[in-house]
Amino acid sequence: MPKPDSSLSAIVVSGGKQYRVAPGDQILVDRLAAEPGSSLKLGRVLLVNDGGTVKVGNPGVEGVDVEAKVLAHRRGPRIESLRYKSKKRVRVHHGGRADLTAIAILSIGGVTAAKAQAGIVDDKHAEPKAKAKAEPRRKAAPRAVATAVAEEPEAPAKRAPRKPKKESDGT
Repeated sequence: MPKPDSSLSAIVVSGGKQYRVAPGDQILVDRLAAEPGSSLKLGRVLLVNDGGTVKVGNPGVEGVDVEAKVLAHRRGPRIESLRYKSKKRVRVHHGGRADLTAIAILSIGGVTAAKAQAGIVDDKHAEPKAKAKAEPRRKAAPRAVATAVAEEPEAPAKRAPRKPKKESDGT
């Protein structure tokens, strides 16, 4: 899913991994103990970027939660590793699939995707910004039609003649 045209984003930690998310994103994380359709909060937020200001936490940003909705539980791609040593009777095969959870990011610190697209980051800017009217599109000037010039096509390049083989004396 493409990201919305907003600069609101956050870096969250889930399952020991860090993810950069924005309202409206869908991501795959390690399996969470939540039912599909339920909502949850990712409380460990390392960084919040809301346009012009960046808040960096030490270790986390205080008072900012990322609200997410569980979409489904899935399994990741099959990953295999094979170790083989010839003539040594060593053949080791490991493989498996990761258990994953698909989640959709609903809001970051109370700012939803609709507010982020409208440019509302704080509650003090509650009214959406008026969008400037777009100018009507003008028709493009007709392109000049290339005229065919009767030219003789170029002959393909010839390669250099081969060098004659030297004959060796049989004596």
